[in-house]
Amino acid sequence: MSGHGGPTEGPTGQRRPPSDADLSTLSREELVRLGLAADGVTIVRQEDPFPVPGTRAEKRTERKVARWFIIAALAGLGFLVAFLFWPWEYAPPGSPGSQHLIYQLYTPIIGLLLGVSVYAIGAGTIVYAKSLLPHETAVQERHTGSSAEVDRVTTTAILTDTGARSNIGRRSLIKRAAGAGAGVLGVGAGVLALGGLVRNPWQGGANAALWVTPWRSDNGEPVYLRYEEHDITLARPEDLAAGSIATVFPYKRSWSEEEAHKALRASDSPVMLIRLRPGQAAQVIQREGQVNFHYGDFYAYSKICTHLGCPASLYEAQTARLLCPCHQSQFDMLAYAKPIFGPATRALPQLPIDVDDEGYFYANGDFIEPVGPAFWERRS
Repeated sequence: MSGHGGPTEGPTGQRRPPSDADLSTLSREELVRLGLAADGVTIVRQEDPFPVPGTRAEKRTERKVARWFIIAALAGLGFLVAFLFWPWEYAPPGSPGSQHLIYQLYTPIIGLLLGVSVYAIGAGTIVYAKSLLPHETAVQERHTGSSAEVDRVTTTAILTDTGARSNIGRRSLIKRAAGAGAGVLGVGAGVLALGGLVRNPWQGGANAALWVTPWRSDNGEPVYLRYEEHDITLARPEDLAAGSIATVFPYKRSWSEEEAHKALRASDSPVMLIRLRPGQAAQVIQREGQVNFHYGDFYAYSKICTHLGCPASLYEAQTARLLCPCHQSQFDMLAYAKPIFGPATRALPQLPIDVDDEGYFYANGDFIEPVGPAFWERRS
């Protein structure tokens, strides 16, 4: 073993790497020199930007770095508060006060705050590396082959030495600010991923949101089929030509304008009202328990694809097939809208419909199965 902790001389005079026992006795500085030599690295220049610790210039730089991390922490905290407590439910134009404006600002606010937090973490890290890490110029010779044990041990020592020479251990302000910024950002990322689980989807038991839709009527009042227009227009059989399709939504005459707008925007409200072509009605295969769900050659099915919830609304009248444009699932409207192609595995829920004495379509009850994609508690 050489006096400075280098490789030992072999029988032929060649220098060989130290043994594991030798490595355990070397200091960090000796391991660094050994690792650099083994990798063919030569340190050309090494300069500490603040060789005298505690100067005013160093403190100013530390505060500049810490400011970025503090901004990251504050923005991350603001993101958490906005994500959890900002009013996110839809508020139509003309709502009292500034409800519509507040609703419109929800997504921009959480996006801006999360972006500022991520940007500030990056900016603080870059400023720290440029301003406080030692400036070093090194030249390395390229070599081939896998790394030996000595290379792994000395590489670890070099990384540890780099951290020690960065003097991060004595920069408590930066450590606290960076820890706060990264910590709040990490919590924010976790909340973003799990935010959808904060609300209980089963609150209400049998009346929970996943089981019922706005097509349900608790008091026996008819729920009519309306078109998506500013002026409420109810659907009538004569509105649709044979082989055509229309998107309709629920509407009760007792609803206020706000209630009607809320039902119009509900994710499980859209329904496709389809009128089959002449001759196709005789080819229809009825689903068990849903024989009386249609009215003549008019059929109504949920527009929400049972794969991932996209709007399935591309109708090919000649074959009576419905296509979901997102992932190409196809549904046979002559066979209770069962999937015949693509990733969807369940038929579209059918809405029972009828026509009242005034000639308007109304829902003869809610869907008898949940609308949209699958979930664990689904019974069908």
